[in-house]
Amino acid sequence: MVPVILVLNSGSSSIKFSLYQDEAEQIAGQISGLGAEPRLDLLSRISGKTIDRALNSSEARSHNTALQALLPVIDEELGGRPVTAVGHRVVHGGTDHDLPLKITDEIMDELRALEPLAPLHQPHNLAGIEAARATFPEAIQTACFDTAFHRKHPWVNDTFALPRSLYDEGVRRYGFHGLSYEYICEHLKQNDPTAYSGRVIVAHLGNGASMCAIHGGQSIGSTMGFTALDGLPMGTRCGQLDPGVVLYLLTTKGMSPNDVSDLLYKQSGLKGLSGVSQDMRTLTQSDDPRAREAIDYYVFRIRRELGAMAAVLGGIDTIVFTGGIGENSALIRRRVCDSQEWLGFEIDPELNEAGALRISTEKSKISAMVIPTNEEEMIRRHTSALLSAETTPA
Repeated sequence: MVPVILVLNSGSSSIKFSLYQDEAEQIAGQISGLGAEPRLDLLSRISGKTIDRALNSSEARSHNTALQALLPVIDEELGGRPVTAVGHRVVHGGTDHDLPLKITDEIMDELRALEPLAPLHQPHNLAGIEAARATFPEAIQTACFDTAFHRKHPWVNDTFALPRSLYDEGVRRYGFHGLSYEYICEHLKQNDPTAYSGRVIVAHLGNGASMCAIHGGQSIGSTMGFTALDGLPMGTRCGQLDPGVVLYLLTTKGMSPNDVSDLLYKQSGLKGLSGVSQDMRTLTQSDDPRAREAIDYYVFRIRRELGAMAAVLGGIDTIVFTGGIGENSALIRRRVCDSQEWLGFEIDPELNEAGALRISTEKSKISAMVIPTNEEEMIRRHTSALLSAETTPA
């Protein structure tokens, strides 16, 4: 029987889902706007059904209740065919998990212990697992980790200048968005082996944003660190921050740890800088000068980290833009690339506006590309490999 694999990618404000049969995507969609104006969008290639509706308050109280509204729809589309496996994106695997794995109760306990390191994501990832286990109790559940791609960082890119005992306890640079980076690497390996084997910087720009220096498919450096707060400014997250600011907020401003966490994770970034929105589309259309300044800062930090990643690699052969902003905002790509001839690349304005696969000019020494990421497909591949291992005789 052809395996049926359901992929759930539960994020901070959305749940993306895809259902595959024999590697072909049969159902796809997302629940978006959780915490604001939640909607369910679904397209089924099995029945031709489309769903585009707002979720009511009882369905959208949490990620768990939203999933409970979605999963019976998928079950109905399958018409009695069982789901063989459910693959889940799990943001944090800690120091112990650097490969996809089958989920057990013991593994769930280990992953719950990592929730403080990824408070916007890990609890929602695990809620997705719990909901899927309840709806598809016979299916194999797998966890695919965003941190896994970075686990072979050079030690100097993996540590902080803190006492060694803290490093041994797990206080280190983990890096995130690993499933996205892994997909980009697989794409390059299949379609552009020369680029894959060289020095690549991938800019994953979206509501969450980071950059990764990659050489020959191996992560060398990442802008994100111990948590998904570090590096670039994001939709609501602050990005790089002097730790003294946190001490000041705690001691002088009298803020509680929970208040500081809420500020850094949910009230900062583009939202905090602009006072207008966390959505780049809204900011680029706004006449508010604060929106312009937020974009200026966003671009400045990307350009700064681009130089840092180039230094880590000892040069650049290819830069790849991906993620919601990286794939869709010609403005941001242009501004990041403006006056970067010193690094050896320039982009073609027309190709950039068209969102072409390759947006650099013919004379550019560095190839600039736009590649849509597909974390769900990466999760499917890992889950399929685990299924094969489960059914292959020892």
